Amino acid sequence: MDRRTLLAALPALAGCSSIAAFDTLAPRDPGTRRIVHDANYGAAPRQKLDLYAPESAAGPLPVLVFIYGGSWRHGDKDNYNFLGAAFSAQGFLTAIPDYRLVPEVRFPGFVEDCAAAVRWVKDNAPSHGGDPSRIVLVGHSAGAYNAMMLALDQKYLAAVGAPAELVRGAVGLAGPYDFTPFDVPATLDAFGQAPNPRLTQPIQFARADAPPLLLLWGEDDDTVGPRNIESLARAMREAGGAVETKIYPGIDHIEIAAALSRPYRDKAPVLADVTEFARRVTA
Repeated sequence: MDRRTLLAALPALAGCSSIAAFDTLAPRDPGTRRIVHDANYGAAPRQKLDLYAPESAAGPLPVLVFIYGGSWRHGDKDNYNFLGAAFSAQGFLTAIPDYRLVPEVRFPGFVEDCAAAVRWVKDNAPSHGGDPSRIVLVGHSAGAYNAMMLALDQKYLAAVGAPAELVRGAVGLAGPYDFTPFDVPATLDAFGQAPNPRLTQPIQFARADAPPLLLLWGEDDDTVGPRNIESLARAMREAGGAVETKIYPGIDHIEIAAALSRPYRDKAPVLADVTEFARRVTA
């Protein structure tokens, strides 16, 4: 499949339904398989997840939980098979959860669902060749927000009985971390009813004992501005926490996630950067 055909499906990664077309057309990394489909981590219809694993690898494997974006309103784990294969081919047991979306829930419902998914991974990773003490969270866009809230605000994992020390690191791809006031439909819908907007922002929970963070952003991103990566990196450093940042030239909000797929890896080393960080913090 040529890149021009796949390019037509790229807007899908922003949350449009054509993500299914991109996932169907993008070639997969070999040597991986989906080993669990639609495991229930909660009672709601969207509280399900999938697991991907290398076909042959010495375990127990480090675990990567990928949280997709979509403005907290869109998304379907079944359209991210290419990412499950990409990360698993690098030697990770990979979980991709669905989570409840606006308007079914608003903040903090989608973060609470992701916490429950991590709890399921903690409980079930050993039976699928994973090490539940070596979990790395990775998210794109709204999913990066969810991942950072889990990594930084300790109450979410504590509420579901998942010790914070299980999360060894968190990676944000083009995530919003400092976006008050709520002035666009996506943030108004998801957060506009929060009684204390300040407590919805990841930057408020930067701390010295947080897991290491890797914040990635594309300089052509006109959806999530540089204030977000700059503010969170500064807050973490001032708190004494560990944080790394990288900005990719010529990459926009969609392409930073597309670069994880095989046809677009020459655009930016996103997969290499994420997996090198994940291996390092789980070593």
